Amino acid sequence: MICISVVPATNEEALSLLARALPLAELVELRIDRIAAPALPMLLHAGRERIVVTNRRRDEGGFFASCETRRLDLLHEAVELGARLVDIEARTGEKAVGRLADAVRSRGGRTRLIVSHHDLAGTPSAKALAARLKACRALGADVVKIVTLATRAEDNLRVLALLPQAREMGQDLVAFCMGEQGRLSRVAAPLLGSRWSYASLEKGASSAPGQFTAAEMRTILGMLHS
Repeated sequence: MICISVVPATNEEALSLLARALPLAELVELRIDRIAAPALPMLLHAGRERIVVTNRRRDEGGFFASCETRRLDLLHEAVELGARLVDIEARTGEKAVGRLADAVRSRGGRTRLIVSHHDLAGTPSAKALAARLKACRALGADVVKIVTLATRAEDNLRVLALLPQAREMGQDLVAFCMGEQGRLSRVAAPLLGSRWSYASLEKGASSAPGQFTAAEMRTILGMLHS
């Protein structure tokens, strides 16, 4: 499954990008961290059943510039409005993640919770990655997302090795590497059991280094499945 990630600066741009991206992928990640005042009721009306709402922290590659309370309030609003998924970073802390998990449960499973961890500096050891998987799972994740920066080709193998571990736990996982050295993992991950892989809408619009466009991902995955 492909998830197109869009990072608009305004509500108007968000609506335009959603209109273009929703017909092209099973999921669209709406990054609201650049929008000064996200109009979530209007934005989710475009296709809430396929939208992932993310309000990314600066220390994990995002742009959100207001206070942490406001950042979390927007995620709770997305849950109340019935977004397909909401993404919260494990670094947010056990209490805050727990409150969001409780909000998700109170809605009867209409929304699913992604607990994510991004390492922008590199790829840690296999032991450290396994510990991060368990820690995110323990926070109440429906889907765990673990993304690291690959600085060499071997880094892909350590991250992809999390997928069979998650399968044994019965845990949905999205796992891959960023960067030019990580492009291999973006293609291999969905073939090995990652719930989806992220892609950009078009060239020059990537939300993270190393992303393929959605069209490129479909072509590559189609060739590998044929």
